[in-house]
Amino acid sequence: MSGKKQKVGNVEIVADKDDAHALLDYCPDIEDWPRSWSYEEGDLAPGHRIVEFFKPFLLHLLAKKLASSTLRRHRDHLWMLGGEVIRRRQEDPHLCNLPAEKVTFALLEEDGGPLIWPRITEQEQDAFDASCRKLYRFLTIASEY
Repeated sequence: MSGKKQKVGNVEIVADKDDAHALLDYCPDIEDWPRSWSYEEGDLAPGHRIVEFFKPFLLHLLAKKLASSTLRRHRDHLWMLGGEVIRRRQEDPHLCNLPAEKVTFALLEEDGGPLIWPRITEQEQDAFDASCRKLYRFLTIASEY
């Protein structure tokens, strides 16, 4: 298995060419996510770091062979989370001084993710929280190794 190495916590994840193709099939617009989240040019670099932070988790979800509807739901929720991170960084100057990955992780809890603004329905928030819980577990378990 050869390819790009990514680190999550202390765990190194090696993505081979097949993984890269699968990820692009799963998230064909992933490279456009930072632009879709940005308020200004300065948001692009943190947005790219957030995407890189999400990629090991997205690959993990693909490896689990989940139903395509489940994969799409998690993908869409990660996109929402990235947008929320950029929004919070815009509103709180203190967060702009922190690495985007740290801000992202800080918004996650064992019980779910941040409240999304503008508000979404309670059912949509519950589904979003389920994806955030899954990401939180992935990140905390990965960092234990």
